[in-house]
Amino acid sequence: MVRFYSKFPPHTVINMPALSPTMTQGGIGLWSKKVGDELQPGEAIAEIETDKALMDFEFQEEGFLAKILVEEGAKDVPVGKPIAVYVEESGDVAAFENFTASDAGSGETPKPQESEAEKTEQPEEKKTDDAPKKTAEPKKSSSAAPSTRIFASPLAKTIALEKGLSLKNVKGSGPSGRILAKDVENLKAPAAAPAAQAAPAVSGATYEDVPISGMRKTIASRLLQSTQQSPSYIVQSQITVSKLLKLRQSLNASAEDRYKLSVNDLLIKAIALAALRVPEVNSAWLGDEGIIRTYKNVDVSVAVATPTGLITPIVKNAHTKGLSSISKEVKDLGKRAKIGKLNPEEYQGGTICISNLGMNHAVNSFTSIINPPQSAILAIGTVDKKAVPSTVNEQGFVFEDTITITGTFDHRTVDGAVGGEYIRELKKIVENPLEMLI
Repeated sequence: MVRFYSKFPPHTVINMPALSPTMTQGGIGLWSKKVGDELQPGEAIAEIETDKALMDFEFQEEGFLAKILVEEGAKDVPVGKPIAVYVEESGDVAAFENFTASDAGSGETPKPQESEAEKTEQPEEKKTDDAPKKTAEPKKSSSAAPSTRIFASPLAKTIALEKGLSLKNVKGSGPSGRILAKDVENLKAPAAAPAAQAAPAVSGATYEDVPISGMRKTIASRLLQSTQQSPSYIVQSQITVSKLLKLRQSLNASAEDRYKLSVNDLLIKAIALAALRVPEVNSAWLGDEGIIRTYKNVDVSVAVATPTGLITPIVKNAHTKGLSSISKEVKDLGKRAKIGKLNPEEYQGGTICISNLGMNHAVNSFTSIINPPQSAILAIGTVDKKAVPSTVNEQGFVFEDTITITGTFDHRTVDGAVGGEYIRELKKIVENPLEMLI
């Protein structure tokens, strides 16, 4: 923010913030304050769409919002570009009715010389001062916000996806017409469209164009980078989890509602302990720096699906944490990830990743793409009953609970034999889960 003194009363320009270390541009999802509203430190004045999530922009000064320069729905706004103006006195707000982005300058340095120039040209400006301002302002505001953008809360989007509903014609009851969860909860099959809306069906249009969000652009860029630059290979193993399930059942029964462990919680711990035994997989390829960085701490990135895309919140130092701590942390991170309330440090980084499609879906096995610069990701399938050779009767079989774990490794840092060794160590821990409690 830069303090300005010019033909307008003393004011401060609010620039597009960098809410994450990798953010170079963002979008305005929703203004939480309107012109004239009082601003208090710590209050959210806008929702900013970063390269990873929709985050609240919390203002840290006292004052009054005098002018909004970038309207809701604007995308790809560079970091540092002026987006609003605030003043310290409420009586100064009215003076900024015709304030424009050009009056804000570049957002880098004030322009004290402008007031001198205006004094010399004042007679000419008085004749035409009012008319240009009345016509210029609507042009800027009309081009700032695309009319086709749909504004909805993350929860509303989730409900719509579950019901298979389109939000295109839903009237929002939130601020600035934003669609809230209650607006879509009771919706059923779409009503018959008016004659004016039936044209697309007649012309054969059976699709809907959705703007690419900043988060989706980042996902696409990173996955393309991974598939093009990481020479990966896959190691797969069927692992018995009968003892793991019995341990989970026993711990949950004795927890007295203090915690409720999932299979994923135990696997996060197992993955972290196996990474200590085979540290090569807990590494990052930093080719530009000419090094391979091997981490001593194991920070497990946990893939979480959200309405706007995939994000990987991190359980830091998972190798040192108890199962109940991991469980509570995963639930908290997952809940906040789905509504875009994670801080950048909670999803950026990580040393190894887990992706579990077996928790809620009948996915027996699958492969995942490495999240660079990490060197490994573990894909977890669903628990299934399978016949395995009996350890008591050489000619007999018993039915055991098994899962298929598929590891994808970066060959630049993890050789094939090392990847196989890691899967072997992970199998030992999962099949002898009491090792997690030592």
